[in-house]
Amino acid sequence: MSMLEVKDLHTSFFTPSGEVKAVNGLSFNLEKGKVLGIVGESGSGKSVTAYSILQILTHPGRIVSGSIKLHGQELVGLSDEEMRRIRGNKISIIFQDPMTSLNPTFTIGNQLMEAILLHTDRTREQAQQRAIEMLNLVGISEPEKRLEQYAFELSGGMRQRVMIAMALACEPDILIADEPTTALDVTIQAQILELMLRLQKELGMAIIMITHDMGVIAQICDEVIVMYAGGVCERGTTDEIFYHPMHEYTRGLMRSIPHMNDDEKNRLIPITGTPIDLLNMPKGCPFAPRCDAAMKICLQEKPKEYWVGRDHLSACWMNVKENRCYAERPEADEEVNGRE
Repeated sequence: MSMLEVKDLHTSFFTPSGEVKAVNGLSFNLEKGKVLGIVGESGSGKSVTAYSILQILTHPGRIVSGSIKLHGQELVGLSDEEMRRIRGNKISIIFQDPMTSLNPTFTIGNQLMEAILLHTDRTREQAQQRAIEMLNLVGISEPEKRLEQYAFELSGGMRQRVMIAMALACEPDILIADEPTTALDVTIQAQILELMLRLQKELGMAIIMITHDMGVIAQICDEVIVMYAGGVCERGTTDEIFYHPMHEYTRGLMRSIPHMNDDEKNRLIPITGTPIDLLNMPKGCPFAPRCDAAMKICLQEKPKEYWVGRDHLSACWMNVKENRCYAERPEADEEVNGRE
């Protein structure tokens, strides 16, 4: 059974210029112990999806319609007080920039203990011991000393580890990591990803990894959702997405990744054009204006998700044209025509 079920989620920001449809009909399930990657360029709706799940959207954003269920409990429509019992306790989040997420006027210990005291029945002394235990768990040396320090006294990697410790202090069922390695150098990034995977196995939690870095997705995710303009272009297992991309946007993301064996004179192939205006969504496929393979139908009608493999769905008219998709899930990937 799925821990988290998101069904037909629509989240919009109502601005003076009109309605910005940031998330437009997103659905997915998250199972226990799995790592789900959500990838896409800036503005594709990745972070808004996370904020919708936790219901921490700022004005003028709000969930217009859809369902978000945690262990069968509907989250949409819960009061702030009811959601506070879930945030940090059942679902935690690591934000993109730990320097702006940590309060510069409070010590690390104060902020760690606050979450523990809020969501558990531990005493202050027990909360302090739990904070020290969590800092040890995430690999921070001299944890007793760190409790007395402020965020600006720590390095970027240590601040991110503190954020992970804070998110895991109450042993949540689900951890949402919103681009947790963006501001870190490659060495620290590798350490943070290794740490998250180790903790995920030890604690048995599920992770939603939100990123624009395909390398991060390849390294730790079991399943991948590729988002564009608030909707899903393609979804499937990590192997399926990387070795058999079946949407032109996903292929474009793959072509833009540098490879170690590439000739240094070879230029990266960017995705041409600019992201779509979410205030004026097109009638057809949102990616059509930037797609080199766009057909007439792409501009007139939005494609639905078709099965292109046993564990692989794609919303692209090219798959229909080339007869490489199925209305129902095929028995095996080998049955799908036109595999590349």
